[in-house]
Amino acid sequence: MHLNIKNETSKLKVVVLGQPYSMGKTPELSETYDAKSYENVKNNTYPIEAAVIHEMKEFEKVLLKYDVEVLSPEILKDYNQVFARDVAFVIEDSIIVSNMISDRAEEQQAYKEIFQSIYFQNIYNLPKKANVEGGDIILHDDVIFCSAYEGNDFDRIKTARTNKYALDYLKELYPSKTFINLPLKKDDKNPRKGILHLDCTFMPLGNNKAVLYKGGFVNEKDYHFLLDFFGTNNVFEVTEEELYYMNTNVFSISPDVVISEEKFVRLNNFLENDWNIKVETVPYHEVSKMGGLLRCSTLPLIRKND
Repeated sequence: MHLNIKNETSKLKVVVLGQPYSMGKTPELSETYDAKSYENVKNNTYPIEAAVIHEMKEFEKVLLKYDVEVLSPEILKDYNQVFARDVAFVIEDSIIVSNMISDRAEEQQAYKEIFQSIYFQNIYNLPKKANVEGGDIILHDDVIFCSAYEGNDFDRIKTARTNKYALDYLKELYPSKTFINLPLKKDDKNPRKGILHLDCTFMPLGNNKAVLYKGGFVNEKDYHFLLDFFGTNNVFEVTEEELYYMNTNVFSISPDVVISEEKFVRLNNFLENDWNIKVETVPYHEVSKMGGLLRCSTLPLIRKND
């Protein structure tokens, strides 16, 4: 398989969609590793497997409608495999296998067959101390937006997933790319106060446009940088309430087609009426209770060059 991912919006050809089957029991509060899961376990609103299966099947239907080849990892018994984005990510023609948090390390075993279909020289296994997850890596052609946590307490914060060492390593792998680090606010228990991944607060769409939440960044200057980078008229800003439901975490099939959650009414109407982007809506509210949404559930392998 010849991998090809240069940005978030070019026409999608092949993608891995996470696996909703055999999720296992609802985790204990102490076993959660993101704020949204913590909140829903605490409130007894954590999703049941049947609801997650239904929503992911609806997502898959839209992908197939647009002739996207959808791959799936093997099913691991009693293991949550919904969020494929955290397992690995593709830059250009190579795949970087993430060093995930220990709670999810076994998940990569389910991708063995997919990895075997890729030329071995195009698979990068990072050094053990390089922590990174795909939700913190956003491609924009020659620019790579990323979010590495810079605090000294990285090992003590469950929602800190990407470190500076990993970012420095990626810079060595891709010297021709410009890396822009955008550190995020973190909170392990309150999803309204912290951001798990960069794609939960910022996402490029269409042709040089973006969805953005102002309050997610440690440094407000990073928000202003993104406004200047895309242009104020090319940015849709989400509210704090929309951030909570992860309105930024939509998924592009092409510059003209986006898959979004059906309840994101303000965003969806804006995309269609103001930016002329076709919005395919799916129910994904139950999946969101586990700390991720549409982009989080995918691992794109091939997009067509524009």
